[in-house]
Amino acid sequence: MAQPKVVMVGIGKWGKNIARNFAELSALAGIVEASEARREFAKEQHPGIPLFSSLTEARNAISFDAVAIATPAPTHAAVGLEALEAGYHTFIEKPLALTVEDGRRLVKASKEAGKKLMVGHLLLHHPAIRKIKELIDDGSLGSLRTIYSHRLNLGTVRKEENALWSFAPHDISVILHLLSEQPAEIDCSGGAFLQPRIHDTTLTSLSFPSGAFAHIYVSWLHPFKEHRLVVVGDKRMAVFEDTRANDKLLLYDCGIDFIEGDPVKRNKEAIPVEYPQTEPLRTECQHFLDSITRDETPLTDGQNGLDVLRVLAAAQSSLGEPAKPAGPSAKAGADYFVHETAIVDDNVSIGAGTKIWHWSHVQSGAKIGSKCVLGQSVNVGNNVVIGNGCKIQNNVSVYEGVELGDYVFCGPSMVFTNVIDPRSEFPQRGSAHYLPTKVGKSASIGANATIVCGNSIGEYAFVGAGSVVTKDVEPHALVLGNPAKRVGTVCSCGKTLWWHSKPKPSGCERCGYEFEK
Repeated sequence: MAQPKVVMVGIGKWGKNIARNFAELSALAGIVEASEARREFAKEQHPGIPLFSSLTEARNAISFDAVAIATPAPTHAAVGLEALEAGYHTFIEKPLALTVEDGRRLVKASKEAGKKLMVGHLLLHHPAIRKIKELIDDGSLGSLRTIYSHRLNLGTVRKEENALWSFAPHDISVILHLLSEQPAEIDCSGGAFLQPRIHDTTLTSLSFPSGAFAHIYVSWLHPFKEHRLVVVGDKRMAVFEDTRANDKLLLYDCGIDFIEGDPVKRNKEAIPVEYPQTEPLRTECQHFLDSITRDETPLTDGQNGLDVLRVLAAAQSSLGEPAKPAGPSAKAGADYFVHETAIVDDNVSIGAGTKIWHWSHVQSGAKIGSKCVLGQSVNVGNNVVIGNGCKIQNNVSVYEGVELGDYVFCGPSMVFTNVIDPRSEFPQRGSAHYLPTKVGKSASIGANATIVCGNSIGEYAFVGAGSVVTKDVEPHALVLGNPAKRVGTVCSCGKTLWWHSKPKPSGCERCGYEFEK
């Protein structure tokens, strides 16, 4: 394939650098810039390169293969979607978007168009960061313990985004890359001093499943410039300080060794580490072009950008206010709600008015009815069917093979299963191995109850908290215990009607419904 041709959208403070690199790589086909003053600047810097005021104007005038976007962050999603839906490979300067849902839309549009989507996480193309990754991968640092990143300066102060969203995407992308895992816990604090509700300084703490810990300190209200990354392993420690004139990457052979049970400090001289002196932005631009010509996934692809975006959204949520200019959570569609920390896979059907809350995950093929509520940390498995008006409380996993009728209530931490004789050594995956579980209309399952697969729960039945269901439950039955046994009957409204009461009731005192045994 010939060298791809790129149209640059936005030629402001950083966009002009990206445009320069694409021009020097003989890939710049045109420039889109709404500002007349910046178009004059572009005319001086890139004589002979056609200038346009909109991407639509460029599309109608010239032929090109890709779009590079360096417009203000709030416009990234809209311009990126326009480029992808028009069939162009797309590079978007960080952050990918300002909401997780917009990030998902961009990733989905990239897949549907069959075009590359790359995010400008520049530091992953920095030769010093690549060298640190080599030191980690070859075992020179040992097991990673902590990573500290400081990105501090006096200005540039933003109005459309806070310091977290302006600076921290660089550091988050590096930390996720070096650790090769996603954080389990995220906490963020900071202060807004110059403008209301726009934080000038933030401290973000990340805890990882491996036991590693990281913190990111960013500020544009600092007396001097500091870009420092400290990577601590149990063997050695690496320090990258980009603001130093020389010896920017140092390897410290230091740590704590236990000798005869006593902690002994080991602290040797720091050793400068050599790495290629290449311009990261040039490497990044070339990588984007190579990913197109070679049909390879970019290192910082859309999924990478989405991973960083999720961490940013969780940090912003911890900070206690909505991101600028995004709201406190993101709508996944015009008629239902998905919290920005939740994950909804492709090929999912969600009804109007449904709400999906923090850290939940809805997997491909799932069908969720209207006006449902999924609480925190709910997992909905592949191909699960959930009716209308269901309420699924925190920490519930609805595994593949489970079907919930309308208005089913699942209490906190109750458990569904789908394999009767599970073995980790001999996995039984797929619908052929799963025993179905059906829960009838308006049934309620109490907190911490367990439903053994292959059984059905009838309409309006009630499973008491902590019970273990090992056989079918009849409609309107109240079951308790382990194994669960029928001890009474419940009305459609949920009122308990005990059979041993004397005289036996002929109706419900709560709703007036008359019934027969």
